Amino acid sequence: MMETARDLFRNHCLIGQGIRRFVSNVLRGGFLLDPKTGDEDLDRYNAAWFREWAEDPEQCDLSGEHNFRAMERLVLEQVTVDGDMLTLPDVSGRLYMSEAHRLRTPTNTRKNVVHGVELDGFRRRIAYWVTKDDIDPLQSVSRVSDVTQYPARDKAGNRVVFHHYMPDRISQTRGITAFAPAIDTAGMGDDLMFAQLVKAQIASCVALFRELSENATMGVGGQDLDETTETRPTGSTRTLAGWQPGLEVFGFPGEKLNGFSPAIPNPEFFQHAMLILGIVAVNLDLPLAVLLLDPSKTNFSGWRGAMDQARQRFMDIQRWLSASFHSPVYRWQVRRRLEAGDATLISAQNAGINVYGHRWQAAGWPYIEPTQDATGDLIQERGLLNSRRRLAADRGIDYEDLVTEIVADRVRIIRESQRAADGLNTEFATSESWQALSWRDIAQWAMPEGVTLSSAQNPQPEATPDQSADGGDQNAE
Repeated sequence: MMETARDLFRNHCLIGQGIRRFVSNVLRGGFLLDPKTGDEDLDRYNAAWFREWAEDPEQCDLSGEHNFRAMERLVLEQVTVDGDMLTLPDVSGRLYMSEAHRLRTPTNTRKNVVHGVELDGFRRRIAYWVTKDDIDPLQSVSRVSDVTQYPARDKAGNRVVFHHYMPDRISQTRGITAFAPAIDTAGMGDDLMFAQLVKAQIASCVALFRELSENATMGVGGQDLDETTETRPTGSTRTLAGWQPGLEVFGFPGEKLNGFSPAIPNPEFFQHAMLILGIVAVNLDLPLAVLLLDPSKTNFSGWRGAMDQARQRFMDIQRWLSASFHSPVYRWQVRRRLEAGDATLISAQNAGINVYGHRWQAAGWPYIEPTQDATGDLIQERGLLNSRRRLAADRGIDYEDLVTEIVADRVRIIRESQRAADGLNTEFATSESWQALSWRDIAQWAMPEGVTLSSAQNPQPEATPDQSADGGDQNAE
């Protein structure tokens, strides 16, 4: 199944780009590390050294080719296609990634090794058996010496092999490609497309019917063609002439030639093709319109409903990926720095601070219909039907960061506006017509909803006999 899925990923005209689009929709630019140790200075320290490590392929990848963001993408992509893969932390502080086909069980072992994973009696991972070199997937591994055994945990019980897979059963040991239910269907789709292309080529080559009368002479004239003779079941023979593009056929006496223009592809082909592609899209957790980049077959409501459902699955996969890949790698890096004598981390740990505290912030998705969606959020919050914190979480936004950033941005606007106002007040201080400005005149905040201002001035009414000379109303209390 793994090899067949790889073949589809590489050679199918749609599946490869569909997987890449699925990965892009889940990652949306990647996950952001958010240290949560409880100490702001330590949070900034941890974020800084991890960012430096993650952005440099030489520090991050044992092969020196991929940074952490590229590894993140490859993990999700290969788990989707292959079913699973391994990430092996190295003592140098770099990661080594091993593809799933190298997990193999030698035929001469008597240990409880299931598809290259050694288990104890409770199915707890003991070790991972990885072939030393890439081998033919159809070739058996006959000797234990042909594999390298990597312990699943160190002496302290920490995982030192990160196995990435999405199980659907409690006792499942290895991952299964996402194309397992659709491998035959996808293959049929390729066959159907190939048959239609061949049919179109033949139709382009042969575009006539020959009708013969009873006394017509058989044969093809006008060109030198390869001819073969075949014997029919009745014992008679007939001559077959080869066909080629641009063939011109001349009729014989008694022969009538008619043009032929079939409907290729026929209408049923499109319905069949869409059914096959729909099955492939469902197994990729993608709406068909997204797979084809063609929403013309649906309306806006259909598009929105499909995307809402797809995003539910995307969020599940985001949570799985951060728990399977991001968090284990981060904890391993913190533990490695502690063992290496990082004074800042050691001092914080001795002070009772959780130096491992963190979370990974997955990217959210933009509003499908920004005006209505944003208005709906406002109505929920003002009607006490939801909190701002939960609304932000639904959008994949960290509320604490959001508040901090909003306050910081407004403080900066006020500070810079006040400086500008002070400068103008100083510059025009001697002008008699100058009225002192404040930061509000520069910042010009938007008015609250429902509040409007008018700059028009109403003229004062003329004095009446009931009003005093100074304009006051004598009858007013």
